[in-house]
Amino acid sequence: MKTDYPYPLLAREGWPFIALFLGVAIVLQIFTNGWWALPFYLLFLFSLQFFRDPRRPLPALSERSVLCPADGKVIAVEQVEDPYLSRPALKISIFMNVFDVHVNRMPVGGQVRKTWYFPGKFFNAALDKASLENERNALWVKASDGSDVTVVQVAGLVARRIVCYVAADSVVTAGQRFGFIRFGSRVDTYLPLSAQPLVAIGERVRSGAQYIATLGVQQQA
Repeated sequence: MKTDYPYPLLAREGWPFIALFLGVAIVLQIFTNGWWALPFYLLFLFSLQFFRDPRRPLPALSERSVLCPADGKVIAVEQVEDPYLSRPALKISIFMNVFDVHVNRMPVGGQVRKTWYFPGKFFNAALDKASLENERNALWVKASDGSDVTVVQVAGLVARRIVCYVAADSVVTAGQRFGFIRFGSRVDTYLPLSAQPLVAIGERVRSGAQYIATLGVQQQA
């Protein structure tokens, strides 16, 4: 096991919220009887837990390991059509509620070949139609072993902003922090049909700390 995580314990996306709620709470604490400050102290505590970015030990990796890209609950493990690469694929979907860590980590290492952004609706992210109708950001990654992997950030009912820090042609590593979604959402990962899932529907998973699948051996052309 190794720790490869150069980020603080709180995601930078949360600092404006944390500072705002704490500042308002302190001002109200000073200039009122204190009860007016209570809701803002609660919002401050909620922001601390929502934007937490915990240090995670990465498991030993191989070329065919697929790391978990998000904290949450597995809501789909199924064979579908990858709508971005137009191919049959194994889809693994993870739903994040407002109490889960919302930092997204790269499931495989390789090169980002293409990105897509789609403005869309804001259905409950646990619904199947959210994958194709909600606001989303997709990355096509050519993995180190040659496999094609598509990872998609999907906004949810409350989520109103998807943040992604990698672009086409970026070289990425497995476990790398690549994005964040506010507030409640899902991540879909499309893998080759030869991939073997290591998680089941209903299972709770932790990003960067466990595998969700193993890629199959690529066929030579």
